[in-house]
Amino acid sequence: MPSNDVRWGVAHIYSSYNNTIIHITDITGRETIAKASGGMVVKSDRMESSPTAAMAAAKKAAEGAMEKNIRGIHVKIRAPGGHNGPSNPGPGAQAAVRALSRMGLRIGIIEDVTPIPHDSCRKKGGKRGRRV
Repeated sequence: MPSNDVRWGVAHIYSSYNNTIIHITDITGRETIAKASGGMVVKSDRMESSPTAAMAAAKKAAEGAMEKNIRGIHVKIRAPGGHNGPSNPGPGAQAAVRALSRMGLRIGIIEDVTPIPHDSCRKKGGKRGRRV
């Protein structure tokens, strides 16, 4: 078996301001290999989105992937997006990527897959916008 033969997977990281979810699939994205979230590793609700919880969740997911012989990973980072959610990922996204690489997984392509509206429903806030 050649040394450069790396089995690849895809890490789908969904990072909002309330939670971070790491879902590792095979290269097609159909078969789940491992998944973990911030809520699975911390006790309090307010800690779910923290970088610490994201790192612990990424570590847990990476261990599951390495058991199934996945050695390299392409990363897809997603923020809530859409026509009402924020388009920038939460605080756990970068921490999760760093933790995955620290576990010994090779990182391939990192891409942003946040849903962008192509002119959607009307935003909330009324005719004159949100008055502060």
